[in-house]
Amino acid sequence: MKYVPIDSIEPGQYLGKTIFTASGAVMLAEGVQLTVYMINTLRRIGVSMLYIQDQETSDIEIPEVVSEETKRIVIRQMLDTFDSIRSGKDFNTRHMSKNVDTLLDEILKNKDVLVQLTDIRTKDNDMYLHALNVCMISTLIGINMNLNPQQLKELAIGALLHDVGKLDAITDDESKDDRLHHTWRGFEMLKAKREYSLLIAHVAFQHHETPDGLGEPRRLLGEQIHLYAKIVSAANTYDNLLQGSGLNAGLLPHVAIEHMMAMAGTKLDRDILIHFLRTVSVYPTGISVRLSTRETGVVVGQHRGLPGRPVVRIIKQDGGKEYDVKEMDLAKHTTLFIEHVLA
Repeated sequence: MKYVPIDSIEPGQYLGKTIFTASGAVMLAEGVQLTVYMINTLRRIGVSMLYIQDQETSDIEIPEVVSEETKRIVIRQMLDTFDSIRSGKDFNTRHMSKNVDTLLDEILKNKDVLVQLTDIRTKDNDMYLHALNVCMISTLIGINMNLNPQQLKELAIGALLHDVGKLDAITDDESKDDRLHHTWRGFEMLKAKREYSLLIAHVAFQHHETPDGLGEPRRLLGEQIHLYAKIVSAANTYDNLLQGSGLNAGLLPHVAIEHMMAMAGTKLDRDILIHFLRTVSVYPTGISVRLSTRETGVVVGQHRGLPGRPVVRIIKQDGGKEYDVKEMDLAKHTTLFIEHVLA
């Protein structure tokens, strides 16, 4: 499979990965032949990148930290939870806890897999995928930091619900009243849940606080911010940079990571960033790249200890001349570099 921008997809190509709606229903199944109408519809609902089937890369397997089935279960739970909150009803913490246990089990089994946030984002599933992505990355950071099982569960629930305050009808992040900020509204909602530790509520409260004391809503200094909130802040920042907002287009992973490194010590905690860099794929499997030799290829493998040095399958030489297929492990070929991502 190849991971390509939707603007470079042509009618007649085959979808490499199933696209689901927010409710978990299949929108387009893996293997379907894409038409002009399908491509235009996907573009209209906000899809920017897709996996497509490709003969030269048909053997590539995309590693997953969490299975598609578990993702759908968690997203459906998030949909039910958010709908309950929007309608002023209580949400089921027991169901949430059970699904988080399943999620944690899978993440722990696949803790050495680098996160690739390549699930198909649409306008209707964006909020739920964002919550899930932030949860996965936060949990992996927590595992790297040797948090115990109880701490990991608190962190995972807090990460899933970090933006719950945005669902409150009176939320107004532009108001001069800090208590109307979504972080404060989320804190108020979650601290009322007796089944949850107060630390879970503080994830919602503090995930926009920054080490330099200029964050929101209370402008806390670095040492005043809870560890869980610092972790979720890094994961939240990364997913937001990939997705983009308003007029700002989403960034590719390696560019987003460069932006985050520039925030170290001011907007993001330095120690958390070190652990964050051990959890994510800098160059996602399936993406096309150009090397410093001017050869182009597709990323086909990863190294957990060296996320910026993947395995690249060379397919074409610059200018279009066909190569005999060969794979270059950049962890071994230390003088070779990825010069450009072809997206």
